[in-house]
Order: sequence, then structure tokens, then C-alpha cells
Amino acid sequence: MSEKTTHFGFETVPEAEKAGRVQGVFGSVASKYDVMNDVMSFGIHRVWKDAMMDWLAPRPGQRLLDVAGGTGDISFRFLKRAGSGHATVLDLTEPMLVEGRKRAEAEQLGASLDWVVGDAMALPFENNSFDVYTISFGIRNVTRPADALAEAYRVLRPGGRLMVLEFSQIPNDLMQKVYNLYSFNIIPRMGQAIAGDRDSYQYLVESIRQFPDQETFLQMVRDAGFENAKYRNLTMGVACLHSGWKI
Repeated sequence: MSEKTTHFGFETVPEAEKAGRVQGVFGSVASKYDVMNDVMSFGIHRVWKDAMMDWLAPRPGQRLLDVAGGTGDISFRFLKRAGSGHATVLDLTEPMLVEGRKRAEAEQLGASLDWVVGDAMALPFENNSFDVYTISFGIRNVTRPADALAEAYRVLRPGGRLMVLEFSQIPNDLMQKVYNLYSFNIIPRMGQAIAGDRDSYQYLVESIRQFPDQETFLQMVRDAGFENAKYRNLTMGVACLHSGWKI
């Protein structure tokens, strides 16, 4: 029987290897991750995350599961918007969570947050546990995104909301070409200059190109059981928000 494979950037690798490689990437860049996000996107990732919160409209007392939540960027925004509530940040890569915990202590939000090392495809939580599930620039790094969506559906309570923020495809060919030139020529160099790690950022750029387009991913959200599924392009489709409900 042939071994199942998946993509790691533009490389084909055995499925069993991908998680370890992704861990290596994010472990390597953890301490510079937030700085690099600002530099790579000229700070626009903050606007996208605010747009995510605007559409999500967090309410007081809600329980959030923030998968691939890394340094807690989404969870901090969620808690500030909700006013009260609880966020669980789950990530495969412990060094990212360590950076996030430092931020939580600095912002005195520690009591409202849990930090859990875990896998998006096998969440260590009971069924119907959370009001909201977010995954932000993380699902393209999951070995089998459909499994992650199925797990999201399982752990959300009825009436719960899924929201995915991910890089996507620009529907305009010329703009996509310009963006590709920037991504492939500039971002790995920035990674080398700022994080001392060209290869990790080369992978991140390649992984964006391998991710399904907006309509294809929308169908995956529906196939996982989510109702009223929709998406909104951000910055002409450089990023995209997908939303769905567990009815």
C-alpha cells in the first residue's frame, strides 16, 4: 500500500511528516513571528483581524477556541471586544504559546486564557464545548484541512460559529502576478533579515499558493456540516474570511 502524501510548500512529503515540519517552521520563527507579520503585510494583518472581529461580533461570556492560535493575537482581540469571556489558544508549537503567554501576562489577561499544545485534527475537547471557533492563517498548515473542519464542527455547541481567516487567491490575474512577484522575491529575504530564517518564509509563501481558492474552501466548510456559510474577500482577495454556523 502506498503511503499517503501531502504538500509542504511545493514539496510532496508523507502525511506523517508534515506536522513535524510545520512545527519546525513555527518553532524557528516564534520569537519574531509578530514582528514579521507586521513587516510582511505592512501591518495590514491587523486590519484583517479587526475585520474578522467586526464580522464575528464577540458577545460577553462567550467561550472561544482559537486553533493554531500561536501567540494569541486573535484571542486578545476577542476578549477585548467581548468584554468578558474565556479563550483557549491551541497550537501545535509550544514556543509560539510561550510567546503568547508572555503577552497575556503583560496585558494582565492571564486569568481569561488557557494555552494548550494540540493538533487541529484531533482536538482534546468534549463535543459541544465552545461558542466560537477561529483559525487564523493556520488551516493551510494543517495536513488534512477537512479533518480540522470536522473537528471544529464537533467541538462547537449548536448555534456556534466557525470563522477562518486565511490567505487566498486574488481574482484578478494581473494583480495575482504582482503579488506573486512580491511574495516569492521579497518575503523570504525579509525572513532572512528579520528572523534569520529564509527557508521557513519560503515555505509560508509556497503554502499560500497551495491552499484552495475561496469557492473551493467554501464548499469544504459546507461539507463539514456548517450552515449559512459565506466568505468575504479582504484586500482584493489577498486574504479571505470564511464563516459558518453549526445549526
